[in-house]
Amino acid sequence: MLILGLILLLLGFLLKVSILWTIGIILLVVGAVLFILGSTGRAVGGRRHWF
Repeated sequence: MLILGLILLLLGFLLKVSILWTIGIILLVVGAVLFILGSTGRAVGGRRHWF
């Protein structure tokens, strides 16, 4: 999710498309929150592991 957010953020900036910029920011924030919660060992979505 972090990588997709970064790609959309860059595409939105380079192509001057504001919706891609906005979606990229949202995905980066959500991805960062999920990464932080997962790295602390907290269950995300009722699961500790996604494998």
